[in-house]
Amino acid sequence: MAKANNQGLRPGQSAPRSGQYQQVGPRGGGGAERTVARGEPLPPTPKPNMTYRLVDPTKH
Repeated sequence: MAKANNQGLRPGQSAPRSGQYQQVGPRGGGGAERTVARGEPLPPTPKPNMTYRLVDPTKH
């Protein structure tokens, strides 16, 4: 399983796990959440330099 680095997951990267991914701003503020299935690309973010972090993995 791939792990997120300290910089977070970039838009377009494949999701390492299924679940809810939160958008994170360049200074660390949280944004909207998106549901992404494992292996699917993470969607574009509304602003440049935003990343994603897994906040609620799918339990099954």
